[in-house]
Amino acid sequence: MTKTIRLTMAQALTRYLARQMTEIDGAKMPIFGGVWAIFGHGNVAGVGEALYQVRDELPTYRAHNEQGMAHAAIAFAKASFRRRFMAATSSIGPGATNMVTAAALAHVNRIPLLLLPGDVFANRAPDPVLQQVEDWADGTVSANDCFRPVSRYFDRITRPEQIMSALNRAMQVLTDPAECGPVTLSLCQDVQAEAFDYPESFFEERIWIPRRPRPDEREFAAAVAALKGAKKPVIIAGGGVLYSEAAGTLKAFAEKHGIPVMETNAGKSSLPHEHPLNMGSVGVTGSSASNLLAEQADVVLAVGSRLQDFTTGSWALFKADGVKIVGLNTQPFDAGKHRALPLVADARAGLEALGASLGGWKSPDAWVATAKAAKADWLQAAKAVTDPTNALPSDAQVIGAVHRARGSRATLVCASGGLPGELHKLWPAGAPGSYHMEYGFSTMGYEIAGGLGVKLAKPDHDVIVMLGDGSYMMMNSEIATSVMIGRKLTIVVLDNRGFGCINRLQMATGGANFNNLLKDAKHEVLPQIDFAAHAASMGAVARKVASIAELERALKEAEADTKTSVIVIDTDPLISTEAGGHWWDVAVPEVSVRPSVNKARKDYEEALRQRVVN
Repeated sequence: MTKTIRLTMAQALTRYLARQMTEIDGAKMPIFGGVWAIFGHGNVAGVGEALYQVRDELPTYRAHNEQGMAHAAIAFAKASFRRRFMAATSSIGPGATNMVTAAALAHVNRIPLLLLPGDVFANRAPDPVLQQVEDWADGTVSANDCFRPVSRYFDRITRPEQIMSALNRAMQVLTDPAECGPVTLSLCQDVQAEAFDYPESFFEERIWIPRRPRPDEREFAAAVAALKGAKKPVIIAGGGVLYSEAAGTLKAFAEKHGIPVMETNAGKSSLPHEHPLNMGSVGVTGSSASNLLAEQADVVLAVGSRLQDFTTGSWALFKADGVKIVGLNTQPFDAGKHRALPLVADARAGLEALGASLGGWKSPDAWVATAKAAKADWLQAAKAVTDPTNALPSDAQVIGAVHRARGSRATLVCASGGLPGELHKLWPAGAPGSYHMEYGFSTMGYEIAGGLGVKLAKPDHDVIVMLGDGSYMMMNSEIATSVMIGRKLTIVVLDNRGFGCINRLQMATGGANFNNLLKDAKHEVLPQIDFAAHAASMGAVARKVASIAELERALKEAEADTKTSVIVIDTDPLISTEAGGHWWDVAVPEVSVRPSVNKARKDYEEALRQRVVN
C-alpha cells in the first residue's frame, strides 16, 4: 500500500522544492537557491506558513518590490549558468502583475524562473475578493492570465492534487536547455490551504542534470562541409556558450582552427578580453574589429545566439555574397533563423564534435592576420575613449575608471540605457560570467536587483552594478534589501539628468530634443535629485564624486566598505563612442514638416536598400 502524508497544497509545494537537487563540479546541492517572497492576503496564510516550515532547507528572502525580487531571482539563475534557480511568490492583484515584466525578461533571455503568484478562490464563494479582476464574459479569468504569453509553462492550481503533475512539468521546463524559461504556477488562495494525502514518494530527493543533445547526422554533415569550405569564417558566441559551460571548448576550437570570435552582449566573457582571437563585441554596439570581419565573413558559426537585431545589425551586417550561417543551438527555433544551416545541439557537445570532424583544417593565415591587425586598431580606439579626463565625463570614461580601479576580476552588472552599448564595446571582461548584461529585454530597473541576485549566486565575488539615473529612479529599493541581508554591492550611478541614450537616438532620427532629458521635459521646477542622500537613507555607504580621479579613489575606498556602496557621478548626456558600431533599424517617419526628420528618412531609406532580408 502506498504510504501517504497529509499536507496542504502549499506545504506539499515547498517540501517538494526543498528536495530538488543538482550536481555541480561533483558536489550535490539544492537546485533552488531560495524563494523570494512578498506576502499579502493571497499567499501569506498558505504559502507563507508552508515556507516557514522549511525555512532551514529552503531560505526565504523578503524584498521591497515584486518585480525587483523576480529580477534578483533571474540574475541568480543567469549567474549560475542556469544550473540553479529561485522562486518568487506574491499575493494576487498588483503583487502578481508586478512580476509580469520579470517573466517577460526571463522568457526573452531563456532564464529559468519559478513564479508562484496567489490567485482568486477556486470555489468562487467570496467573489469578488480583494484585488480580483472580473471579466463578465469569462468566469475563469484572473489577473494572472497576464502571465500566459510570457511563461514557457503556465498552470492554475484549482485542486490540491494538481500540484504534483504541475511541479513535475515545471521542473522539466526549468531544467531543459531548449525549453528553459519562466514557469508560472498560479495558486488559488483557498487551494493553498486545502489538504490532500500525498504519496511520500513524491517528496523523494531527485537530482536534475541538464542534458547535452548531440547533433543530427545530416545537419552535422552540412555544417562541417560549410566550415571546411570557408575562407573567412567567424564565430559569434552567444549566451548559450556560457550556459553550456563551453568557454574552454570554444577557446580550444577557435585556437585549433584559427577562427576569430565575436561576442554578443549575452555571450561576452566567453573568451577573455585579452585572447588574440577575441574580436570583442559584434553588431550595432560592436567593435570595429568584429564588424569588419563580420562584413567579410563567408561562414558565420553562431553558437548559442538568438541572432537578435543588435547582433546582426538588423540583418545588414553580413555583406558577403553567399554568406552561410550555421546555427548551433539547443533550440530549433533559434538554430534555423534566417535560413541558417541548423545544428541543433548543446554548444559544448556541438563544438567538440565539429572540432573532431574538422581535424587539422584551419582558416587561412591571412584571415587570422587580418583579424589580429583589426583588433590592434580597435584596442587603440577603445583606449582613447576610456582614458581619464578633467572635463564632464562620458560613459566610456567612467567605464575606464571603474576598470582601472577594480579590474576584470569583478563581475559587472548592467541592463539598459546607453551603458550596455558602451560596456559591450569597452569593458574588458575576464572569467566566464564576469560580464552580466541583461540586454535581451533591456529592462530598466533590473540592475540593482539583478546585482543582488548575482551576489547571492557568487557571494565571494566583487559585484559592481553600473546604471544611469533614469534606471535608478525606476527601481532602487533593493539597495535596502542588500544591506538588510548582508550582500555587499558596489553601485555606480551615472547621472546625466534624464534618459540620455534615447535622447541621442531621438536626435539621430531627426527628432527635436523632447521629453527625454529633464531640461527638455515639461516642468515648473527642474529636479535636483540627491542620489547619494537617497542611497544613504536606505543604509548604503554613499559618495558623490566630482571627477574621474575622485571616482577611482572612491572605488578603491569602497572595497573596504562592509556593506553596499553607492557612488554617484555626473556625466555628459550627449557623448557616446563613435568608434565601431553599426546601423540599427529604427523606423523614421515618412512624412514630417521638419527638415531634419526628412533628411533622416532619406538616410534611413538608403540604409534599407543596403540590407538583404532573408
